Amino acid sequence: MAIRHRDLSGSRLIGRVLTHGALIIASLVIGLPFIWMLTTAIKSPAEVHLFPPVWWPEKIRWDNFVTAWESAPFGRFYINSIITSSTGVFLEVSIASLSAYAFARIKFRYREMLFMVLLAAMMIPGQVALIPNYVVLKHLGWINTYQGIVIPHVSSVFGAFLLRQYFLTIPDSLYDAAEIDGLGHVRILFHIALPLARPVVGTLTLYLFISKWNSYLWPLIITNTQNMRTLPVGLAMLRQAEYAIGPEHLMAASIFVLVPVLLIFFLAQKQLIEGIASGAVKG
Repeated sequence: MAIRHRDLSGSRLIGRVLTHGALIIASLVIGLPFIWMLTTAIKSPAEVHLFPPVWWPEKIRWDNFVTAWESAPFGRFYINSIITSSTGVFLEVSIASLSAYAFARIKFRYREMLFMVLLAAMMIPGQVALIPNYVVLKHLGWINTYQGIVIPHVSSVFGAFLLRQYFLTIPDSLYDAAEIDGLGHVRILFHIALPLARPVVGTLTLYLFISKWNSYLWPLIITNTQNMRTLPVGLAMLRQAEYAIGPEHLMAASIFVLVPVLLIFFLAQKQLIEGIASGAVKG
């Protein structure tokens, strides 16, 4: 029995070593482009074009970030991205929460059929609505405005579907108890459903923020002045002017776009884990 136990322990150890080895290799492969971008951003122009490539420069060139920042109005790009992303996420999560609660708890005629129609909208590519949205916003006078960037994308079918499925898992006894206490649908949503769905709401918020922060096509189409450009569009403008700057400056500018998303992800990650643990204990 001791020999068998030792064999099992040895196989588990080998399995763990292989698993951790595979995860380390996968992490290196995934992180390699980011490491290359970071090291390129602090190289001199001569070191960028060396072959075989140099991974770490002899002298760190922090001035590359200054040159990249001054090559375009990145301060204005940051303001535009923050306003459009935060406003868009707030409206989209709010509308998705209301829609999800209505389809999960409120009984009305043709509810299931309407929900199927809602899900069918997920199969339509977003590019199909580019021209109709642009024509409508042109008649409204919203071209080159914040509302023009945000409003056409404040409805989230995926968010409504995700939250509805979670709301359906909440026991009916909680909803019934809240109704007995005199709470209406709005108060039940904000005091019962959403607090219990905090992990899902947090995940949805993070997903939507990253999507809107990295959005390129629609802000490019709907804006026509540099003062209204967002960070991805500004980065593309800087890339087109690469002949006037170096690849090291382009990589430095890419870090300007990437770092806020990474910071928000790591800050929100702790909240997501706490929310999931709290939800598991409550469940």
